[in-house]
Amino acid sequence: MSTTFLATQPTLSTDFLRTALRVDGWGTGAFGVVMLAGAVVLRDLLGLPTAWSIPFGVAMLGGALVLLLIAGAPEIPCCQACAVVAVNALSAIGMVVLTLSGLIDLTGLGIAFMFIGAAVVAIFATVEFAGLRRAGY
Repeated sequence: MSTTFLATQPTLSTDFLRTALRVDGWGTGAFGVVMLAGAVVLRDLLGLPTAWSIPFGVAMLGGALVLLLIAGAPEIPCCQACAVVAVNALSAIGMVVLTLSGLIDLTGLGIAFMFIGAAVVAIFATVEFAGLRRAGY
């Protein structure tokens, strides 16, 4: 009898979370490529030194791979999805702090670029958190 009860319980879908992770992964990967391929242009246009953009680009490519691996897993482990939300939230905060710190002599466009990037990353954290909630984690 308990087997029947368990079999009839509705299962919450992870489709929303999986899609958010995939979009985040592909977007992160594309942005990592831009950071690497456009390092010299970004240096001049944004004031972002290549010593910063190249490691960020490499890290973003690695992060993109991790996001896509998590999204492609048959079941999304809660701890991994929670880690994605935490890393995105901390990254958004870090971008704002780095911009406001004056550590990098960014141009006006560079400051806007960093704030917009922080907003996008914070939105991903929020959407992925909503996906966790929808999935019942």
